[in-house]
Amino acid sequence: MTVARTFDYRHVITLEETNLVGNVYFTNYLRWQGHCRERFLMEHAPGVLRALRGALALVTVSCQCDFFDELFASDTVELRMALQGTSDNRVTMAFDYYRTSGSVAQLVARGSQTIACMSRTEEGTVPVSVPAELRDALSHYAE
Repeated sequence: MTVARTFDYRHVITLEETNLVGNVYFTNYLRWQGHCRERFLMEHAPGVLRALRGALALVTVSCQCDFFDELFASDTVELRMALQGTSDNRVTMAFDYYRTSGSVAQLVARGSQTIACMSRTEEGTVPVSVPAELRDALSHYAE
């Protein structure tokens, strides 16, 4: 079995991200997917990031997260993003969330996100192919 190369994003959890019970509020997991995706663009597809200032739009069409254990303030979480698949104008990424605060990384959640590549026009948004720079950058992270 081959293990996919992942793009890794580390985050230290703050009190701001927790609820009254003290654990991380569930919407933050989805927010971190966005952070991971944007860091990937910054590092591996900066032209795509620049194109977002123009007509290109990356529209999130679905996202989900399954939770296995809780995270708390001061925990370090590492998101490991891999390419799950691409089609005409869509990209699906898989996210594994690991608590890395201890001696052994512990899987605490797993999620995915699908984006559609669109172009803004006077008539509205229309589907466009996944930009070549993004397709090439993502190819190194295929599952």
